[in-house]
Amino acid sequence: MQTIFVTGGAGFIGSHVVERLLARGDQVVVYDNFTTGLPSNVPEKAVVVEGDIRDKESIEEAVVRHQPDGIIHLAAQSKVGPSLERPEEDLEVNILGTVHLLEAARKNNSSHFVSASSAAVYGHSETLPITESSDTEPLSPYGTSKLAAEQYIQSYARLYPIRTVGLRFANVYGPRQTMETEAGVITIFCETLLAGKQPSIQGDGEQTRDFVYVEDVAEAVIESLNNESVQGIFNVSSETETSINELLLELSRTAGREFAPVYGPPRAGDIRHSFLSYKRLHKETGWSPEVSLTEGLEKTMEYYKQK
Repeated sequence: MQTIFVTGGAGFIGSHVVERLLARGDQVVVYDNFTTGLPSNVPEKAVVVEGDIRDKESIEEAVVRHQPDGIIHLAAQSKVGPSLERPEEDLEVNILGTVHLLEAARKNNSSHFVSASSAAVYGHSETLPITESSDTEPLSPYGTSKLAAEQYIQSYARLYPIRTVGLRFANVYGPRQTMETEAGVITIFCETLLAGKQPSIQGDGEQTRDFVYVEDVAEAVIESLNNESVQGIFNVSSETETSINELLLELSRTAGREFAPVYGPPRAGDIRHSFLSYKRLHKETGWSPEVSLTEGLEKTMEYYKQK
């Protein structure tokens, strides 16, 4: 049995990771400030520490107290909009918070460190699918802060005996996602359709994204933690390109509602087209997504019907 320290463990992705860790017999310490995460998302078997990753003393005290074998860092400012409005806060959470956790890991001799990054680090890419060697030209402070955090975790791996992994998530979706999360377009559409309201699309709806189901993502996180040979940066994706119009049409069918969106101006800092190759992670760990978009959307819609 290992002790795994999970920041953001009460959040959307984090809570699914925590469930999987507990199911395999690990002891799990959840560190969360509950800004977007919910206490109800955390299983009773997990140890909960309320704190903010910007608080260096708090994070170091928690890591020293629980002596984790591995750290999974999922706490973040995860939205483009707030990063444009409050770039300093985005920097503090995503860069300084990551450095605080790396320092705590170094001082505690934690040997495994897995951190969530984002497809936002790539910006616009002329060549699809995007691979880990594609140019990184983020279009927002959010993408820039995630890219900087990646550089920090890789520098710590070069300096100290700690194995670090950065996972660039595509658009993650599924149960427990909220409208507050960056990839929450599916959540917004689900709740709007079920309420009998007309959904709105920013732009013409032909922008494309790579949607990957949260349980597949949780498995990728744990595979990266477990596999001693895995180190560096990896994409986590479905390797499938889906337009927002196609997405809403599929959800409309699932909900039994007509496809009748309202179109508005595109959002500042938005990427036009994006889908990622996960082949590198598959080669290193054998991981590949198992849940199709149709199946995942059905599961997600059913979750919101029961809320």
